[in-house]
Amino acid sequence: MSPDFAFVLTLALRMAVTAAFVVTASVITERSGPVIGALIATLPISAGPSYVFLALDHDAAFIAEGALASLPINAATILLCLTYVVLAQRRSMPASFSAAVVVWIALATLIRMIHWSLLGGILANVVAFAVCLPLLKRFRNVRMPLITRRWYDIPLRALLVSTLVATVVTLSGRVGPTISGIIALFPVVFTSMMLILHPRIGGPPTAAVLANSGWGLIGLGIAIAVLHVAALQFGSAIGLSLALATCVSWNLTLWWYGRRKLVR
Repeated sequence: MSPDFAFVLTLALRMAVTAAFVVTASVITERSGPVIGALIATLPISAGPSYVFLALDHDAAFIAEGALASLPINAATILLCLTYVVLAQRRSMPASFSAAVVVWIALATLIRMIHWSLLGGILANVVAFAVCLPLLKRFRNVRMPLITRRWYDIPLRALLVSTLVATVVTLSGRVGPTISGIIALFPVVFTSMMLILHPRIGGPPTAAVLANSGWGLIGLGIAIAVLHVAALQFGSAIGLSLALATCVSWNLTLWWYGRRKLVR
Protein backbone atom coordinates (compact mmCIF):
# COMPACT_ATOMS: atom_id res chain seq x y z
CA MET A 1 0.00 0.00 0.00
CA SER A 2 1.46 3.36 -1.01
CA PRO A 3 1.90 6.06 1.68
CA ASP A 4 -0.52 8.40 -0.15
CA PHE A 5 -3.24 5.77 -0.38
CA ALA A 6 -2.73 4.81 3.26
CA PHE A 7 -3.10 8.47 4.27
CA VAL A 8 -6.31 8.88 2.25
CA LEU A 9 -7.76 5.65 3.65
CA THR A 10 -6.91 6.63 7.23
CA LEU A 11 -8.33 10.11 6.73
CA ALA A 12 -11.57 8.71 5.28
CA LEU A 13 -11.93 6.35 8.24
CA ARG A 14 -11.40 9.21 10.70
CA MET A 15 -13.95 11.35 8.89
CA ALA A 16 -16.52 8.54 8.88
CA VAL A 17 -16.10 7.73 12.58
CA THR A 18 -16.40 11.38 13.61
CA ALA A 19 -19.37 12.03 11.33
CA ALA A 20 -21.26 9.05 12.74
CA PHE A 21 -20.59 10.23 16.29
CA VAL A 22 -21.71 13.81 15.67
CA VAL A 23 -24.81 12.86 13.67
CA THR A 24 -25.97 10.47 16.41
CA ALA A 25 -25.50 13.10 19.11
CA SER A 26 -27.27 15.80 17.11
CA VAL A 27 -30.28 13.55 16.41
CA ILE A 28 -30.58 12.91 20.15
CA THR A 29 -30.35 16.66 20.68
CA GLU A 30 -33.33 17.28 18.40
CA ARG A 31 -35.52 14.83 20.31
CA SER A 32 -34.61 15.89 23.84
CA GLY A 33 -35.82 19.49 24.01
CA PRO A 34 -33.73 22.65 24.35
CA VAL A 35 -32.26 21.99 27.80
CA ILE A 36 -31.07 18.41 27.34
CA GLY A 37 -30.25 19.20 23.75
CA ALA A 38 -27.95 22.01 24.85
CA LEU A 39 -26.15 19.74 27.32
CA ILE A 40 -25.53 17.18 24.58
CA ALA A 41 -24.50 19.83 22.06
CA THR A 42 -21.88 21.25 24.43
CA LEU A 43 -20.13 17.92 24.87
CA PRO A 44 -16.92 17.72 22.80
CA ILE A 45 -18.60 15.70 20.05
CA SER A 46 -16.72 17.47 17.25
CA ALA A 47 -13.67 18.95 18.99
CA GLY A 48 -13.02 15.72 20.90
CA PRO A 49 -12.48 13.46 17.87
CA SER A 50 -10.44 16.20 16.19
CA TYR A 51 -8.09 16.30 19.18
CA VAL A 52 -7.90 12.51 19.36
CA PHE A 53 -6.77 12.36 15.75
CA LEU A 54 -4.31 15.22 16.33
CA ALA A 55 -2.89 13.27 19.28
CA LEU A 56 -2.29 10.29 17.00
CA ASP A 57 -0.13 12.43 14.72
CA HIS A 58 1.58 14.83 17.14
CA ASP A 59 3.19 14.88 20.57
CA ALA A 60 1.75 16.09 23.88
CA ALA A 61 3.34 19.54 23.55
CA PHE A 62 1.44 20.07 20.29
CA ILE A 63 -1.85 19.09 21.93
CA ALA A 64 -1.21 21.33 24.94
CA GLU A 65 -0.44 24.33 22.75
CA GLY A 66 -3.49 23.62 20.58
CA ALA A 67 -5.68 23.54 23.68
CA LEU A 68 -4.24 26.88 24.75
CA ALA A 69 -5.42 28.34 21.43
CA SER A 70 -8.83 26.63 21.76
CA LEU A 71 -9.51 28.17 25.17
CA PRO A 72 -10.23 31.75 24.03
CA ILE A 73 -12.08 30.33 21.01
CA ASN A 74 -14.59 28.93 23.49
CA ALA A 75 -15.32 32.53 24.47
CA ALA A 76 -15.84 33.36 20.79
CA THR A 77 -18.37 30.52 20.55
CA ILE A 78 -20.61 31.91 23.28
CA LEU A 79 -20.58 35.26 21.45
CA LEU A 80 -21.57 33.42 18.26
CA CYS A 81 -24.47 31.93 20.21
CA LEU A 82 -25.54 35.33 21.55
CA THR A 83 -25.43 36.88 18.08
CA TYR A 84 -27.54 34.14 16.56
CA VAL A 85 -30.01 33.95 19.44
CA VAL A 86 -30.78 37.68 19.35
CA LEU A 87 -31.08 37.88 15.56
CA ALA A 88 -33.05 34.64 15.18
CA GLN A 89 -35.99 36.09 17.08
CA ARG A 90 -36.93 38.22 14.08
CA ARG A 91 -34.47 37.59 11.26
CA SER A 92 -34.22 34.84 8.65
CA MET A 93 -31.86 31.90 8.92
CA PRO A 94 -29.37 33.22 6.32
CA ALA A 95 -29.11 36.59 8.06
CA SER A 96 -28.85 35.16 11.58
CA PHE A 97 -26.45 32.39 10.58
CA SER A 98 -24.20 34.62 8.50
CA ALA A 99 -23.92 37.28 11.19
CA ALA A 100 -23.08 34.69 13.86
CA VAL A 101 -20.40 33.02 11.74
CA VAL A 102 -18.89 36.39 10.77
CA VAL A 103 -18.65 37.29 14.46
CA TRP A 104 -16.91 33.99 15.20
CA ILE A 105 -14.45 34.35 12.33
CA ALA A 106 -13.65 37.95 13.27
CA LEU A 107 -13.02 36.97 16.89
CA ALA A 108 -10.98 33.92 15.84
CA THR A 109 -8.83 36.16 13.63
CA LEU A 110 -8.29 38.57 16.52
CA ILE A 111 -7.51 35.69 18.89
CA ARG A 112 -4.97 34.34 16.42
CA MET A 113 -3.04 37.62 16.63
CA ILE A 114 -2.60 37.42 20.41
CA HIS A 115 -0.12 35.24 22.27
CA TRP A 116 -2.33 33.65 24.93
CA SER A 117 -1.40 32.36 28.34
CA LEU A 118 -3.57 29.98 30.36
CA LEU A 119 -4.63 32.82 32.65
CA GLY A 120 -5.42 35.05 29.69
CA GLY A 121 -7.60 32.39 28.10
CA ILE A 122 -9.45 31.82 31.36
CA LEU A 123 -10.05 35.55 31.82
CA ALA A 124 -11.38 35.84 28.26
CA ASN A 125 -13.93 33.13 29.07
CA VAL A 126 -14.88 34.72 32.39
CA VAL A 127 -15.58 38.08 30.74
CA ALA A 128 -17.45 36.60 27.77
CA PHE A 129 -19.70 34.39 29.90
CA ALA A 130 -20.32 37.13 32.47
CA VAL A 131 -21.67 39.29 29.64
CA CYS A 132 -23.51 36.65 27.63
CA LEU A 133 -25.21 34.43 30.23
CA PRO A 134 -27.53 37.15 31.61
CA LEU A 135 -28.41 38.27 28.09
CA LEU A 136 -29.24 34.71 26.99
CA LYS A 137 -31.46 33.93 29.98
CA ARG A 138 -34.68 35.42 28.59
CA PHE A 139 -34.48 33.30 25.43
CA ARG A 140 -34.16 29.87 27.09
CA ASN A 141 -37.74 28.82 27.73
CA VAL A 142 -39.39 28.08 24.40
CA ARG A 143 -41.56 25.10 23.57
CA MET A 144 -39.87 22.81 21.05
CA PRO A 145 -42.17 21.96 18.10
CA LEU A 146 -42.35 18.53 16.55
CA ILE A 147 -39.40 18.05 14.20
CA THR A 148 -39.77 16.19 10.92
CA ARG A 149 -36.48 15.03 9.49
CA ARG A 150 -35.68 15.64 5.83
CA TRP A 151 -33.49 13.58 3.51
CA TYR A 152 -30.56 15.97 3.55
CA ASP A 153 -30.25 16.39 7.34
CA ILE A 154 -27.81 13.56 8.02
CA PRO A 155 -25.72 14.06 4.86
CA LEU A 156 -25.37 17.77 5.66
CA ARG A 157 -24.19 17.14 9.21
CA ALA A 158 -21.86 14.39 8.08
CA LEU A 159 -20.41 16.70 5.42
CA LEU A 160 -19.85 19.54 7.89
CA VAL A 161 -18.05 17.51 10.52
CA SER A 162 -16.12 15.42 7.97
CA THR A 163 -14.84 18.60 6.37
CA LEU A 164 -13.74 19.89 9.76
CA VAL A 165 -11.85 16.70 10.62
CA ALA A 166 -10.24 16.55 7.19
CA THR A 167 -9.13 20.17 7.50
CA VAL A 168 -7.66 19.72 10.97
CA VAL A 169 -5.85 16.47 10.21
CA THR A 170 -4.53 17.53 6.80
CA LEU A 171 -3.34 21.00 7.75
CA SER A 172 -2.12 20.39 11.30
CA GLY A 173 1.43 19.61 10.23
CA ARG A 174 1.60 22.74 8.10
CA VAL A 175 -0.20 25.37 10.17
CA GLY A 176 0.97 24.28 13.62
CA PRO A 177 -0.85 23.77 16.93
CA THR A 178 -2.37 27.25 17.27
CA ILE A 179 -4.34 27.21 14.01
CA SER A 180 -5.18 23.54 14.56
CA GLY A 181 -6.60 24.36 18.00
CA ILE A 182 -8.69 27.18 16.55
CA ILE A 183 -10.08 25.09 13.70
CA ALA A 184 -10.78 22.11 16.00
CA LEU A 185 -13.16 24.22 18.08
CA PHE A 186 -15.24 25.53 15.20
CA PRO A 187 -18.86 25.10 16.42
CA VAL A 188 -19.97 22.44 13.93
CA VAL A 189 -22.92 21.24 16.03
CA PHE A 190 -24.30 24.73 16.63
CA THR A 191 -23.99 25.82 13.02
CA SER A 192 -25.61 22.61 11.76
CA MET A 193 -28.53 23.25 14.10
CA MET A 194 -28.90 26.77 12.73
CA LEU A 195 -28.90 25.52 9.14
CA ILE A 196 -31.25 22.58 9.69
CA LEU A 197 -33.63 23.54 12.49
CA HIS A 198 -34.21 27.24 11.86
CA PRO A 199 -36.01 26.85 8.48
CA ARG A 200 -38.12 24.03 9.89
CA ILE A 201 -39.20 25.05 13.40
CA GLY A 202 -38.39 28.75 13.39
CA GLY A 203 -35.79 30.99 14.94
CA PRO A 204 -36.92 31.21 18.60
CA PRO A 205 -37.05 27.43 19.26
CA THR A 206 -33.70 26.91 17.55
CA ALA A 207 -32.27 29.86 19.46
CA ALA A 208 -33.53 28.33 22.72
CA VAL A 209 -31.15 25.37 22.28
CA LEU A 210 -28.20 27.71 21.84
CA ALA A 211 -29.39 29.97 24.67
CA ASN A 212 -29.38 26.98 27.02
CA SER A 213 -25.86 26.06 25.97
CA GLY A 214 -24.08 28.77 27.95
CA TRP A 215 -23.51 26.80 31.14
CA GLY A 216 -22.48 23.73 29.17
CA LEU A 217 -19.88 25.76 27.28
CA ILE A 218 -18.39 26.78 30.63
CA GLY A 219 -17.70 23.10 31.25
CA LEU A 220 -16.14 22.80 27.81
CA GLY A 221 -13.84 25.71 28.62
CA ILE A 222 -12.80 24.07 31.89
CA ALA A 223 -12.15 20.81 30.02
CA ILE A 224 -9.91 22.61 27.51
CA ALA A 225 -7.90 24.15 30.36
CA VAL A 226 -7.59 20.70 31.94
CA LEU A 227 -6.37 19.30 28.61
CA HIS A 228 -3.68 21.97 28.35
CA VAL A 229 -2.32 21.31 31.85
CA ALA A 230 -2.75 17.53 31.89
CA ALA A 231 -1.26 16.94 28.43
CA LEU A 232 1.95 18.64 29.51
CA GLN A 233 2.11 16.78 32.82
CA PHE A 234 0.84 13.30 31.92
CA GLY A 235 0.72 13.01 28.12
CA SER A 236 -1.98 13.30 25.48
CA ALA A 237 -3.96 10.15 26.34
CA ILE A 238 -4.44 11.03 30.01
CA GLY A 239 -5.00 14.68 29.15
CA LEU A 240 -7.77 13.86 26.69
CA SER A 241 -9.37 11.39 29.10
CA LEU A 242 -9.38 13.91 31.95
CA ALA A 243 -10.79 16.61 29.68
CA LEU A 244 -13.62 14.33 28.53
CA ALA A 245 -14.36 13.30 32.13
CA THR A 246 -14.45 16.96 33.16
CA CYS A 247 -16.90 17.88 30.42
CA VAL A 248 -19.21 14.91 31.02
CA SER A 249 -19.17 15.38 34.80
CA TRP A 250 -19.96 19.08 34.44
CA ASN A 251 -22.95 18.47 32.17
CA LEU A 252 -24.26 15.64 34.34
CA THR A 253 -24.08 17.99 37.32
CA LEU A 254 -26.03 20.62 35.38
CA TRP A 255 -28.64 17.99 34.46
CA TRP A 256 -28.91 16.82 38.07
CA TYR A 257 -29.25 20.39 39.34
CA GLY A 258 -31.93 21.16 36.76
CA ARG A 259 -33.92 18.06 37.69
CA ARG A 260 -33.65 18.86 41.39
CA LYS A 261 -34.77 22.45 40.78
CA LEU A 262 -37.71 21.23 38.70
CA VAL A 263 -38.85 18.86 41.45
CA ARG A 264 -38.73 21.65 43.99
